[in-house]
Amino acid sequence: MTDTLRQDHADHPLRVRDFYLGRQPVLDRNQSLFGYELLFRSTPLGQADVGQGAGLSATAAVIAHAAQLGLARAIGDAHCFLNVDADVLGSDIFAFLPRERTVLELAASVAPDEATLARLAELAGHGFRFALDGIDSGSAGEGMDDAARLQKLLPLARFVKLDLRTTPQPALSTLVARLHGMDKTVVANKVETRDEYQACLDLGIDYFQGYYFARPSVLGGRKLSPSQAAVLELMKLVTSDVDNADIERAVKRDVTVAMNLLRLVNTPAVGARQRIDSVSQALIVLGRRQLQRWLQIMLYAEPGTRGHNQTPLLMLATTRGRLMELLAQRLRPGQRYLSEIAFTVGIMSLMDVLFGIPMADIVEQIPVSDEVSQALLRRGGFFGELLRLAECIESPDSHEGQEDGVLPSLRGLAISGDDMVELEMAAFQWSDSVVRYAI
Repeated sequence: MTDTLRQDHADHPLRVRDFYLGRQPVLDRNQSLFGYELLFRSTPLGQADVGQGAGLSATAAVIAHAAQLGLARAIGDAHCFLNVDADVLGSDIFAFLPRERTVLELAASVAPDEATLARLAELAGHGFRFALDGIDSGSAGEGMDDAARLQKLLPLARFVKLDLRTTPQPALSTLVARLHGMDKTVVANKVETRDEYQACLDLGIDYFQGYYFARPSVLGGRKLSPSQAAVLELMKLVTSDVDNADIERAVKRDVTVAMNLLRLVNTPAVGARQRIDSVSQALIVLGRRQLQRWLQIMLYAEPGTRGHNQTPLLMLATTRGRLMELLAQRLRPGQRYLSEIAFTVGIMSLMDVLFGIPMADIVEQIPVSDEVSQALLRRGGFFGELLRLAECIESPDSHEGQEDGVLPSLRGLAISGDDMVELEMAAFQWSDSVVRYAI
C-alpha cells in the first residue's frame, strides 16, 4: 500500500495533509437526505500557490489519510459519493470505505480499458456502485472515443449525474427519459435555485445535489408554526432577566414544545452526564446559554419527522454552527463565550431561509448583540469571517477564484490541514447526532 500511495502522491498536486473537506448533500424527491458528495480541496498551508488540478479528484493518498482521520464521521449512516480516477481505482484504499454505502464517481479521465473494466467488476463484486457524469446535450456529438467510452462504462453505472450548468432544459427532458429507460438513477447536479429543483422534480429526476434549499426566498414572509412562535418567545425569555420559574411556566404552557425540548436535550450531542427529566432540571444542568442553543435548533426541527427525513436546513444549520464554534475554540482558546457566540451566528445565519423574511427583520425581532448583527448582515468582524469561511467550505465550487473564497480565508488561520479536517469531521458527527435523534 505504501508504494502505491507514495507514487500517487507524487503525481498529483493535492498533498496528503494540505486539504479540507467540502460536503454537499444529495437529497431525494421528498427532500430527505440520501447521501453526500465529499469534495477534497487543497489548502494553501505549506504551498506557494494552488495548481489548476487542486480541485480535481482526490488522490488515493488523500482519501486514505482522510479515512484514517475518521472519514466515516463525515457521512454518518448516509451514502457517500466520492470522485475517483484510474489511480484511485487501482489502489487498495477501499478497505477504509463503507462499501455498501459508497458510490464511486468515475472521473472523465477514467478510460474503459481492459484492466479498468476488470477492476470495476471486482469492486462491484464487493458491493461498490458507480456514478457517471459528463453526459450532457453535447455527448452525442462528441468524438468517437467519447461515445465508445460511454458505451462501455454506462452499463456499469447505477447513477448518472446531469450538470444543470451545462445541460439545457430541452435536452434535459430527453436525457432523463432515455436514462430512466436504461434503468439508471438520475442525479441532478448543481441545483442552485428552487425553480431549478421544481423543474427537475417535474422531469422525474430521482436525486438532487446543490444548495437550492438554503437560498433565501423572501415572499412577504411565511407564517410561523405555533411551535416556532412559542420557541421564539422562549428564546426572548431565556435571554432576559426573568426568573427560571417564569421560563419553566412558559415552557409548560406548550406541551409539545416541552416534550420536544426534553427529547432534544437528552440526545448524545448534548453530552449531559445524567438524564434530564424536567425543564427546571434542564435550566440547572445546562444553564441558559446552552438552553438557548437547543431552542435555536428546535426552530429548524420539524415535529413528527425523524433522522434523514428532517429538513436539510437542520443538518446545514447545526453543522455550520458547530464548525464555527469549534473554529472559535481553536482560534480563541480560553474564551468560551466567543465560541458560544460563534455557534449562535452559525445557527441564525439560515433563519432568513427558514422564515422567508429578510435577515435585517430577524435581528430586529430576536435580541442579538451588535457583533452578531454585524456578522449576520455584513459578514463583518471575527464572527463574520468565520461565517464566510463556513459558507465557502460548504460550496467551494461556487467560490473558486474569488477573493472571499476558502483559500484566502484559510491563509489567516494558523491551523494545519489535519486540524481543519478534524474540526470539520467533528462538526459533521455532532450534526448527524442531532439530526438522527431530532424531534
